[in-house]
Amino acid sequence: MANPLKICVLGGGESGLGAAKLAQKLGHEVWLSDGGALASKWIEALNDLKISFEEGQHSMPRILASDLVIKSPGIPEGAAVIKAIREAGIEIISEIEWGYRHCRGKLIAITGTNGKTTVTTMVHHLLSKAGKEVALVGNVGHSFAGAVADGRHDYYALEVSSFQLDDIVHFKPHIAILTNISPDHLDRYNNSVDAYAAAKMRIFENQDANDHFIYCADDALSVKYLALYPIKAQSWSLSQESSVKQGAHINKGIIEIIINQQKDMDINELALQGKHNAYNSMASGVAGRLLNIRKETIRESLSSFDSIEHRLESVLQIYGIEFINDSKATNVNSTWYAMESMQKPTIWIAGGVDKGNDYSQLQKLAKQKVKALICLGVDNSKLHAAFEGDIPLVIDAADMDEAVRMAYKMGDKGDAVLLSPACASFDLFENYEDRGRQFKLAVRQL
Repeated sequence: MANPLKICVLGGGESGLGAAKLAQKLGHEVWLSDGGALASKWIEALNDLKISFEEGQHSMPRILASDLVIKSPGIPEGAAVIKAIREAGIEIISEIEWGYRHCRGKLIAITGTNGKTTVTTMVHHLLSKAGKEVALVGNVGHSFAGAVADGRHDYYALEVSSFQLDDIVHFKPHIAILTNISPDHLDRYNNSVDAYAAAKMRIFENQDANDHFIYCADDALSVKYLALYPIKAQSWSLSQESSVKQGAHINKGIIEIIINQQKDMDINELALQGKHNAYNSMASGVAGRLLNIRKETIRESLSSFDSIEHRLESVLQIYGIEFINDSKATNVNSTWYAMESMQKPTIWIAGGVDKGNDYSQLQKLAKQKVKALICLGVDNSKLHAAFEGDIPLVIDAADMDEAVRMAYKMGDKGDAVLLSPACASFDLFENYEDRGRQFKLAVRQL
């Protein structure tokens, strides 16, 4: 390489390792700095690649000597290290921007408050079924930049969070999907829904007339904010409430996909049931047709798709009581979808790190469907205040084992026990995956 850059990757983990790996492959001088402790698997991986790193500190002179900084999505804009880099005039980009700059395949990027992991995984499943060389990357747990470094893929199904979109520059997916918007991560966005939505809108800001943007026309906040931002891509809408000219709608219980204002195909057998999954299937189906995937392949894919782990995942039935793991529901809106889909009397396990939650939207459903609420968190006062008038029993549990045992004792044949926390996990668990796995382990030990 004629002009190798000095690149600092800020933050370790999957994203940081992938960014560093791509920088090294391209011949740049790269090192990684993490202000916390790196997990042993990341240290081992960095050592294997012979990438230099530091942990437990940020050595500012070396960081400020960089030509480019690639930032972990977990580091907020207000962090002192970011302020110093900005003041020095050094470019800061996200790992997805870095991956995009060197990506040669078609990019299908999915964002939204809820449903983005399911849609991303559905798109990957659909393209795999069609025999395409496709990588599943982004917020699903696999680094986009790392996949670009590992080898050429024709397609990338990329889940992106608002945090990842905060630091894009040229990032431009061929197909962008916005599943929905509801208040989330407001602690990161100064308690401003406007600022959070603005981050989501960045997914289409660089698209042009050759690209495609898919959105839910039934989602009030999406429609409100989309009216404020210019969309240059071809737009495709999804609705279960009315017919659409371009996109997908439901007619007599069947999903109809409309391309060029003509019915292109219909889908009547979906593996995942529930209103929210119909939207997810519509988004995936429209994306598939825009990529010229055969209609029969799309039908087969959407009828054979397995639910992702930790999202309305049926774990076991014990003496007629069904245990459901929805640990991925880290916000109120996601829990609303879970609760809305419940067809049995429900014992609900919820709680964790509150991100400025407004539980009022859950109260009507909780009153109709929930017989008991078990609060699992360090501070459960907001849950008690919100639901003690609507749910017959609201009690606290010290840990997951106790919560599951309590739920089992309260349950009757024909009931469901639903772990759908509506909160982040970091007070008692490493992450939502850890929380979900502890729930499944506790159920299996009953």
